[in-house]
Amino acid sequence: MNVDYSAIGQRIKQIRKARGMTQEHLAEALTVSVGYISQIERGVTKISLDTLAAVATRLECELSELVTGVSVSQEHYLNRELTQLTNRMDGQQRHLLYEMAQLILKHVRPLEEVGE
Repeated sequence: MNVDYSAIGQRIKQIRKARGMTQEHLAEALTVSVGYISQIERGVTKISLDTLAAVATRLECELSELVTGVSVSQEHYLNRELTQLTNRMDGQQRHLLYEMAQLILKHVRPLEEVGE
């Protein structure tokens, strides 16, 4: 699997701007140069996992959102991916997936109940 550093950089830029944060502010918070932030956002340089995690923390978003563009807290998380998978399945495979989903719903408590 290839990492699309350009897409990650664009997501960082988009979220940073949505938070009303400048490159300077983000750079200062991470103790890196503004030039480095610019290079990351343009996909010119590869960002380390540690730095990416620090960016996610500073931008108050999920690491997965920066890497994949999808937040696990989004209401329709993985719907598109699940649809793509089921479209590649034959009838027997879909039925098996359906039965597995029924078992999961029956035996696994929802995440919000686990924290109680």
